[in-house]
Amino acid sequence: IRFVASPDGEIVADVAGRLPGRGFWLRPDRVRTTDAQALGRLFGRAARRTIMAPGDLAERVERLLAARCLERIGLARRAGQAMAGAEKVAEALSRGLGRGGVLLEAADAGAGGREKIERLAQGVTVVSVLRACELGAAFGRERAVHALVVAGGLADALRCDAARLEGLRGTKDDELKSKR
Repeated sequence: IRFVASPDGEIVADVAGRLPGRGFWLRPDRVRTTDAQALGRLFGRAARRTIMAPGDLAERVERLLAARCLERIGLARRAGQAMAGAEKVAEALSRGLGRGGVLLEAADAGAGGREKIERLAQGVTVVSVLRACELGAAFGRERAVHALVVAGGLADALRCDAARLEGLRGTKDDELKSKR
């Protein structure tokens, strides 16, 4: 994840990679982003000036990355490249429409439904980093457990952003999985 220093000396996450200034790169890992003092010292040394890291930096970055994933899904939906619902996704996967795409499964989904859909997912990247309420918001629903983004540029970008989000949410989702 790219970070930059604002003019007032605060670390700002640049998840789009477009903010001006010298960037500081950090592996997406919740443990690394939660120690604000250590990050301030590390980035300050690289910038050769005093840099402050907000205490809630990890939460801010997580929110930004989740919003970015949902934006990608929304764009794919409006372009006709995404669908939600177990039956629609299963039918699309059985017809081979998912090859090279991204299968989205809610992190808080039940294991039985996941296994049924995953059996059909040949050549599809499976992403389980978004919660059902977040995934549903991208489709204008209260909840969505399964969704599919077909192969293309939006699927590739979503795959990249979801991997970064997974790095930050790894410990939380591991806790969710262990509670099932």
